[in-house]
Amino acid sequence: MAQSILVFDFGTNEEAAQQARHKVEAWKQSFRLGNKLQLKFEREEAEGSESSDTEKPVTKATEAKAKSGAGKNRKAKRAEDQPDEKPEATNGRIRVLIRLAFSDHEKLSHQRWLDRIPAEEPFKLAETETVRGGDPDFAQTAELFESLD
Repeated sequence: MAQSILVFDFGTNEEAAQQARHKVEAWKQSFRLGNKLQLKFEREEAEGSESSDTEKPVTKATEAKAKSGAGKNRKAKRAEDQPDEKPEATNGRIRVLIRLAFSDHEKLSHQRWLDRIPAEEPFKLAETETVRGGDPDFAQTAELFESLD
């Protein structure tokens, strides 16, 4: 089986990483790629950031909102509970790993995807590294890919 892993380093640009994820999901559906094209995120936390900073502090004002919202519908309650900023916003580095796993008789398709993905818009902005099946770093990169959720 011909396998390659493309590693895109988006730095701290969460929006571009999410656009890349949407693009890959659209390709998987439209070209019926299934498990031939898989995407995973690797996030590294920025130095100096603590996990307690992400928790929303409970104050009297938020408790009062929760008590007064007893008669509202569920959608309105969910909208109040959502913070103004994006929930996935991080200050750390974001890397997107895409594994191409085509069978041996699909070598042409494999090569076309290797050429196409880095040339598309959200991926152009990122630093790109391609690790092919025969490279010495492939085992380490594949292990990293499998360990990510």
